Amino acid sequence: MVVGADFLQLDPGAVPRGSLTSWLVDALRAAIADGRLAVGTRLPASRVLAADLAVSRGVVVAAYQVLFDEGLIRADGARGTTVAAAPPRAEVLPADRADPWAGIDLSPGVPDLSAFPRAAWLRAERAVLTSAAAADLGYGDPRGNAVLRHELAGWLGRVRGVRAGAEDLVVVAGVAQGLGLLAQLLAGARVGIEDPGSRGTREQLAYWGVEPVPVPVDADGLDVEALARSGVPVVLVTPAHHFPTGVVLAPHRRRALLEWAAGGGLVVEDDYDAEHRYDRAPVSALQGLAPDRVVHTGSVSKSLAPGLRLGWLVAPRVLQPELARRKRMTDLGNAALPQLVLAQLIASGELERHLRRVRPRQRARRDAMLDALRRHLPDARVQGVAAGLHLLVTFPPGADDRELAERARDAGVLVQPLSWHRVGDGPPGLVLGYAAHSPDRIRDAVARLGASMRRPSGARQPVVPKRSTDRER
Repeated sequence: MVVGADFLQLDPGAVPRGSLTSWLVDALRAAIADGRLAVGTRLPASRVLAADLAVSRGVVVAAYQVLFDEGLIRADGARGTTVAAAPPRAEVLPADRADPWAGIDLSPGVPDLSAFPRAAWLRAERAVLTSAAAADLGYGDPRGNAVLRHELAGWLGRVRGVRAGAEDLVVVAGVAQGLGLLAQLLAGARVGIEDPGSRGTREQLAYWGVEPVPVPVDADGLDVEALARSGVPVVLVTPAHHFPTGVVLAPHRRRALLEWAAGGGLVVEDDYDAEHRYDRAPVSALQGLAPDRVVHTGSVSKSLAPGLRLGWLVAPRVLQPELARRKRMTDLGNAALPQLVLAQLIASGELERHLRRVRPRQRARRDAMLDALRRHLPDARVQGVAAGLHLLVTFPPGADDRELAERARDAGVLVQPLSWHRVGDGPPGLVLGYAAHSPDRIRDAVARLGASMRRPSGARQPVVPKRSTDRER
């Protein structure tokens, strides 16, 4: 059967099924950028375009949602969906550039890579290479090395209250792969996501054919009553430290969420930076309270380095066989040596000692950013608890946070607008990471940020960026 559409000569014939949404987003974004779709142009109805392309309507709806989130299209009353604007300059928030950024990168979620415990890692690697059997370097169990899964189960139980044995864990290449494996199981389903919430997570779910359904977040975290009204069977949350607002899911909301799950719902708990709490011990993981209704996922991306690509997935036992099968079919399992080294770091106590060294440094950097914000952006409101690797600052209504991010970029500071991570309406804001820079450099960045916002709109100081990072998992 010949498929395709006269509209933009779109032809999905050679596109893998799991990539249809991202393919369509890229095609439409490119057409808007190069002028083939001018501002005001009406887009085909999702049902019509899906029929022309012989794809599910969910693919088109998800693609339109991404472009709507980016501000490129809008619902225009009786005219339907129309082009609203050309794409913002790519330098503001590129997610996958390879060149180094020339200014100060305050992207959220970037850890202090200079603090990576190289000496401890080297000692652990030598110990592993001395003691490892030949079979340890073979293909092994696709769920992960048994020694690492044993150590992780104990570690997660001690520090996060997770109730799991080694047999309940799957070692994954970061939270991103864990969510990808889950999304494959949920393909075609509607999944609740926090709004605001991680844009990268939202796009990843859509990429795998899951329909993200925004659920509001307020000062107490996820609105569980709104979740119940949405009718979704699954929800993804960041309860220990919400991204990007920084709030902790309030006790009454935790109870309500677990009651919702007990009624048949499934909670996916992204524990992305719970190890970084500076004023008190972090709240325990939801999984420990309902292991048969909560999927728990985390990684060492924020505690050690994202380049290690090491994370874990703890799922209810009914889901474990299929997750293990999909992990095997994806990559036959993570690299053996880094798994053994991480197991050694946990068993020797080096990982805990590393975290104890890093936390005071991060607290000092957070304090430096707070002081600088009070001095240079006195009208900004800082949100969230003393935790994590980023701050959210919001501004009075009327500001355009994308324009603020563009001005900051021109001043040599890379930040993310809050609207990037929101589907619905809300106050303008900026998401600022502080973990990767010294206090002095943070103060310099915030001073530039404040000056850029006081500068008239037409006064620009171009700075060519060479690299940016988004919140990766």
